[in-house]
Amino acid sequence: MVTHASPLDLIVGAGAGVVAGWVNAVAGGGSLILYPALVGLGLPSVAANVTNSVALWPGYAGNIVGLGPIVRDNAFEIRRLTIPAVVGATAGCIVLLITPGRAFDVLVPFLVIAASLLLAAQPRLKDAVSVEHGQHPSTLLITTGLAAVYGGYFGGGLGVILLAVLGLTLGSGLRVANAIKGGLSLLINSVSVLIFALFGPVNWLLVAAIAPASLAGGLIGGRFAARIDERALRFVVVSFGLAVGVWLGIGAMGRTA
Repeated sequence: MVTHASPLDLIVGAGAGVVAGWVNAVAGGGSLILYPALVGLGLPSVAANVTNSVALWPGYAGNIVGLGPIVRDNAFEIRRLTIPAVVGATAGCIVLLITPGRAFDVLVPFLVIAASLLLAAQPRLKDAVSVEHGQHPSTLLITTGLAAVYGGYFGGGLGVILLAVLGLTLGSGLRVANAIKGGLSLLINSVSVLIFALFGPVNWLLVAAIAPASLAGGLIGGRFAARIDERALRFVVVSFGLAVGVWLGIGAMGRTA
C-alpha cells in the first residue's frame, strides 16, 4: 500500500483523471491517458497499473447507470459469464502481482501499443459486431475468460476486446453486446479493485483525487459526446498511446541495459 503524493501530484493526477474519464465516455481508451500520467508522476509500472485500475472503477459503475434498462434486460447473459469473468480476472491480477517489476516493464510497452491498435480498429470491430453472427457458447465462455485475464493483468483496451468477443460469439447485435460488455467490464474491474486493494501497491491518495475526477470527466464526456468528433479524438488517443508505448519501451531498454 502506498500513501504518499505531493499536492502537485494530486492536481496532475486529478487532471489526468478528468481527461481519462472524458475519453472513456466518448471513444474509449482512458487508461492510455491515465497510466502514462501515473508513470510520469514517478510510480513504478505495477503500482501505476493497479492505481489506474482502482481509480477508474467509478467510470465503469457510471457506465452501467448510463446504459439503463438494457443491462437489466440482459442480466441472464451477464450472470452466465460471471464465472469465467471472475476466474479470469482473478488469474490476471495474481499473475500481475507475482510478476517481477522488470518483467512487467518489458511487457507493458507492447500492451500499450496493442491496446492503442485495438482502439484504432474499434470502428471496424463495431461494424463486424453490428451484424448478427451464429452463437458459439463454448467459444464465448473461453474467450470471455481470456479477456478477463487480460483485464485483470492490464486492462487497457478491455472494452474493445470484450465487444469483439461478445459480438462474434454471442450471436447478438451491437446494442446487446455493448450492454453485456458494460456489465462484464464492471465485474472484471471490481474483482481487480478488491484484489489490488488487499494485496496491491495502490496509491490511495492519488485514487482519492483521480476517482471523482474521472467520474466527472465521464459525465462531461457523456453529456457532450454528440458534439465531439469521435474519429478525431480516437486518432489523438491512438497516436498518444503509440508514442507512450515507444517511450515506455525505450525506458525499459535503458533500465535493462
